[in-house]
Amino acid sequence: MTTPVPEPKWVERFRHDLRAAAGGEPERIGVAVSGGPDSLALLLLAASAWPGAVAAATVDHQLRSESSQEAAWVARTCADLGIPHRILPVTVAAASSVQAQARAARYAALRVWAEDERLSVVLTGHHADDQAETLMMRLLRGSGVSGLAGVRARAPFARNALLCRPLLGWRRSELAAIVSSAGIRAVDDPSNLDERFDRALMRRRLAEAIWIDPPALARSAAALAEADDALDAIAGALADERLSSGDGWAVLAPQNIPRALLRRLVRRALTHISPGASPRGDQLGMLIDQLIEGKTCNVGGALCRGGEHWRFEREPPRRT
Repeated sequence: MTTPVPEPKWVERFRHDLRAAAGGEPERIGVAVSGGPDSLALLLLAASAWPGAVAAATVDHQLRSESSQEAAWVARTCADLGIPHRILPVTVAAASSVQAQARAARYAALRVWAEDERLSVVLTGHHADDQAETLMMRLLRGSGVSGLAGVRARAPFARNALLCRPLLGWRRSELAAIVSSAGIRAVDDPSNLDERFDRALMRRRLAEAIWIDPPALARSAAALAEADDALDAIAGALADERLSSGDGWAVLAPQNIPRALLRRLVRRALTHISPGASPRGDQLGMLIDQLIEGKTCNVGGALCRGGEHWRFEREPPRRT
């Protein structure tokens, strides 16, 4: 079976979007394919735009009895299309944060696959509607610039591989039409409609709010991502001037630094002291308030002291 080719205008649009997301011409392309319409459309577009350069993988989370059958169906579909495919089984512990755990397990498996296959990019099928859902959920949680930047079009992923999301400017309906025109019936994951999950509930609410324009929200998220990158660059330059550190300690001179940049510099200091334990959101804001007042407090294994210079050091071991 030859690969069904989407309309030339779609393929050319996809070429442009992937080159923009990847920062140039991709070489060996990996596509994460769940079997849903979004990832299947991504696979068809990638295989048509870069024939012979595409491999696919399906992560089987083993959370539903049908998941192994769905992964096997994707494998057969890829075989019919002449696209190399691997099934990546993962184990996800049952917990209240099952979706977060599934996401972490999925990306960990895809990283290993990307390195094994020596891929230059790994693509996921996130699109404008997904980005709108993410932005709205984070707005309702009171997120700052970094959170409101939403899903990034490009991020470091594995050794020599980028994670790219070239469909952030595409609508869900456009992708479904591409799959339908190829004569492929996509997998229907019932969790996408399960309103016990925040995203499924937000999806329904956005569909009901016909005045909301998901592509416009996606463009706003992209603009916020650019602002976030700019703030990071400024914070990096400020860190060279205002932040000193050594083994187990860091000192920051906070005078006249805008709060948005203070947040990033304090996070840098805390990450140096206790990697992975840096607070965000309201917790970080409360810490900065205490440091401005000259107080001393403990956060994530770090002892933080305010004053003219803010000092961060590892919390001393407690006496037994």
